[in-house]
Amino acid sequence: MKRREFIALLGGMALAAPRETIAQTSRIYRLGTLTVLPPMSPTAGTGAMLIAGLAQRGYTLGQNLAYEARGAAGKVGQMSNLMQELKAANVDVVVTASYPAAAAAKASGVATVIASGSGDPVKTGLVTSLARPGGTVTGISDDAAALSTKRLGLLKTMSPQLRKVAMLWNKDDLGMSQRYDASAQAAQELGVTVLPLGVRQPDDFNEAFTAMDRDQPDAILMVTDSLTLLNRKRVFDYAAQHRLPAIYEQDFMAHDGGLMSYGADAKESFDRAAALTAHIFQGAKPADLPFEIPTRYLFVINMKTAKAMELTIPNTLLATADEVIE
Repeated sequence: MKRREFIALLGGMALAAPRETIAQTSRIYRLGTLTVLPPMSPTAGTGAMLIAGLAQRGYTLGQNLAYEARGAAGKVGQMSNLMQELKAANVDVVVTASYPAAAAAKASGVATVIASGSGDPVKTGLVTSLARPGGTVTGISDDAAALSTKRLGLLKTMSPQLRKVAMLWNKDDLGMSQRYDASAQAAQELGVTVLPLGVRQPDDFNEAFTAMDRDQPDAILMVTDSLTLLNRKRVFDYAAQHRLPAIYEQDFMAHDGGLMSYGADAKESFDRAAALTAHIFQGAKPADLPFEIPTRYLFVINMKTAKAMELTIPNTLLATADEVIE
């Protein structure tokens, strides 16, 4: 049995039994969420996925579950204060999205479940190992090297003459810098030159676009964090104007107008985050809960964007897509 299947089986076995016990208690479990983006709504997007996952495990908002959401809307310097607000609200668990959120949660000492966006938690120092986290943090991880190789392979299928790829990432986000390193290494192994375009603030995107004008790449790969997400439309527009194939890390970015995306299925990731949260509610310690790796990845192609850019999508790509947006 593969490690990820074994972990999923353990999680399912541990969480299946206590549902009736949960229903009989009058205790209110307190959940917090923290992100560099705007707060996670409990009724939409990933926040709704998380709340739905907890409801399936016996924790219902407004009954035995209270919810506190905090988000910095791109202002990373606020993370520590927002986490202190959650700690003051006596949350039992905080679910995070992004490395800065996970780092702030770890520093607070509150039990933490990483749902997405934190890079390799071992390399960033969030935990000592995936199998034995050994502290207050557990959650979902991914294999950045394998994902980077897959994304670059998709770009190469889209553009067989691919020789140079521009990579955009936030240099101030440790998790995303390490993901960039993995992407650059994967590109080297595929014989593709990297045009590194690290950014730290919105104005840096102008410099990145100027650099691409000066040394035009064959394609764009954008590493996802709050800064690049908040400026994604600018990247979409630049790619469209210059007819550059581009790939992104999350499916909603293809829905927003990006050409292609490949990444973990958010529904699965946040459902597994809900499972880990429920386990902690039941008394488990994050130190004893192994990290999980997503098992479902979605490849999405936006044909409307492709047609507007006058790009032809190879049939081999269309055949492997999980979703084609017409």
